[in-house]
Amino acid sequence: MTKPLSVLLIEDNPGDAELTREILEERKLRVAITVVDNGPDALAYLLRQAPHVQAELPDLILLDLNLPRMDGRQVLSEIKKHADLCTIPVVILTSSDAERDIVKSYALGANCYVTKPVGLEAFQTIVRDVEKFWLTVVKLP
Repeated sequence: MTKPLSVLLIEDNPGDAELTREILEERKLRVAITVVDNGPDALAYLLRQAPHVQAELPDLILLDLNLPRMDGRQVLSEIKKHADLCTIPVVILTSSDAERDIVKSYALGANCYVTKPVGLEAFQTIVRDVEKFWLTVVKLP
């Protein structure tokens, strides 16, 4: 049996996090999803620092930009500084459609930028599209 694909969802909105988790888990793919709700906890998880010393590195990171304590841009910048993290694809999944956020995210090394749409059905469609592309089409490192 193959190991499930591992997704780290860095999202501070509990509703968006739960909906994303439900959408990813409803498919036929075996996906293990971990949710963290702030920047420092995300970095502690990725760097395997307390309380995440046993964490396994994810195959894919879904990152919101608007996070408490440390925003997503700072998290992305830190991820890309570490040799063992920089190859993990990072998909920005955020409510911001500001050009400066898009440009900055790609400049910091984001692999993809997706704006969360308003409305349940549109959000579900976007998450399914991200999942289909990143977890079935793309070859992950």
